[in-house]
Amino acid sequence: MNATEVVTSPSRNIRTNATDANHFILTFENNRLASELFGQFDQHLKLLEERLQIDARARGNSVSISGDTLATNQARRALDFLYARLQSGGSVELSDVEGAIRMAVAADDQLQLPTMERKAKLSMAQIATRKKTIAARTPTQDAYMRALDRSELVFGVGPAGTGKTYLAVAHAAQLLERGTVDRIILSRPAVEAGERLGFLPGDMKEKVDPYLRPLYDALYDMMPGDKVERAITAGVIEIAPLAFMRGRTLANAAVILDEAQNTTSMQMKMFLTRLGENARMIVTGDPSQVDLPRGVKSGLVEALQILKGVEGISVVRFKDADVVRHPLVGRIVRAYDAQYSVQDESEQADR
Repeated sequence: MNATEVVTSPSRNIRTNATDANHFILTFENNRLASELFGQFDQHLKLLEERLQIDARARGNSVSISGDTLATNQARRALDFLYARLQSGGSVELSDVEGAIRMAVAADDQLQLPTMERKAKLSMAQIATRKKTIAARTPTQDAYMRALDRSELVFGVGPAGTGKTYLAVAHAAQLLERGTVDRIILSRPAVEAGERLGFLPGDMKEKVDPYLRPLYDALYDMMPGDKVERAITAGVIEIAPLAFMRGRTLANAAVILDEAQNTTSMQMKMFLTRLGENARMIVTGDPSQVDLPRGVKSGLVEALQILKGVEGISVVRFKDADVVRHPLVGRIVRAYDAQYSVQDESEQADR
């Protein structure tokens, strides 16, 4: 097709010149933002090329994209979303580009009915704090973030690296900043991952800090460090060892139980029944990484079975495809899952 079509979008300040079905040029009016969008040495465009099998070549504040029609349209939507993010004052890293690509591909994969139309724009759930704005990087993260907004009790379960704990802490920080809750309560069972650490010196906070480090790391990402320290000192952010939660009613709080696969049945029931007025409870864990003594049933596994279908509770299950750490982590998870599947089949055959 030799005809040229020009589409102008005042809100985005992007012009699209489509010269044929598989080739078009995107022109961004803000040169600085275009440079950030393309990445240092065009590394963001190179990632688009690698993931979508397209050709993306930058020239000044324009990028020429060619390839399969479906893939080029996915690239267009990803760049559109990322440029809008830059316009709103955000930043774009390689991980953000990876997330935008995943969401663009997933949006097309989910279109199974001929009557459904492809959306011109990506729509991703976001969590915003004063320090950072996070957009969903996979469809499951998108569902998880929407569940956190909708439900008072949310279970986020799945393999490491899927963002279930990080997003839970980000959501809690957002609720605290908005004044929706008065405090954040962080809890985690003190169970070593196959090790015996022995006696830990210090007061209660110092004893449990090693177990809660991932939660602290996420908090410092969401809030200024000095504000986190002041909030901990004032009790606005509370470290509550799971064993000391009995008898409490947790109201006006965002409560997070991390590594919940290492709770016993009684611990999980005790924790869940602490939910008070105007409270949000988030339970995260990986049922495939239980460190409890042999023969002790995981409270998380049992709760997911018992509470299935209970109104007001959302359960979001992450898979290896949702891993947003190094790509190798996803392949490691798949390899272990495959091995465990073979072992389970072998054990069943022996019975």
